Amino acid sequence: MRGTIQNQSTFLANIANRLGREAPLTRPEKPAYRFNPQQKVLQGASQDELVEVLKEHCTKIHTDFLETNLERLPQVLKEVIMLLGGGPVIRTKDERFKEYGLRYLLEEELPKDEISSYEWNAEMGDENILLAERSNVGITFSEMTLAESGTVVIYSSKDIGRSVSLLPTTYISIVPKSTIVPRMTQAAQAIQEKVGKGEVIPSCINYITGPSNSADIEMNLVVGVHGPVKAAYILVEDK
Repeated sequence: MRGTIQNQSTFLANIANRLGREAPLTRPEKPAYRFNPQQKVLQGASQDELVEVLKEHCTKIHTDFLETNLERLPQVLKEVIMLLGGGPVIRTKDERFKEYGLRYLLEEELPKDEISSYEWNAEMGDENILLAERSNVGITFSEMTLAESGTVVIYSSKDIGRSVSLLPTTYISIVPKSTIVPRMTQAAQAIQEKVGKGEVIPSCINYITGPSNSADIEMNLVVGVHGPVKAAYILVEDK
């Protein structure tokens, strides 16, 4: 259920009074900036050119990058799972696993090979988190993919649990080619457009850029500090 705002004017007036200011009576106008350099980055790049930018940046963020089509996707996904050490495997509850022809692999083929495969189930509550902790591979789809930074965007929900991409030892993102945009600028605009249309957006939107890493201590890069130690993106020709 979408939330509602109550007593907004009274709340803002109280804050303004404490600060010794007049309460705002109207919504401030958004500034019209003369220069917008953020719009110029990769402006006019074709989808194929964005793929090349994404591919190149994956080498900088320690992320494997593979390209395939819908027909070969199940085989490629299985190969990547095995290269990452096999199961257990956990995935989000996403209809695209069926649409992209992956359900048989995940529900029939892997179990026959004695590889445990789980699907996030909101009715199981915290047991999902335990399964994610025990899993070697977590698999999600990317909603938007930022070519400039090699970032995949995930809209969390009751069926798209964020633990799937955070708790397993390794992580696989299936990236539909149509989801690729130049950079964060376009992702923020897309989300703002949804808000403007009155769409309910997730309370948690995750931006994932390869495996977890940190260089906070003496600028020495350490991979796998607070999440997956390895990551792979599988680009799929979806159109």
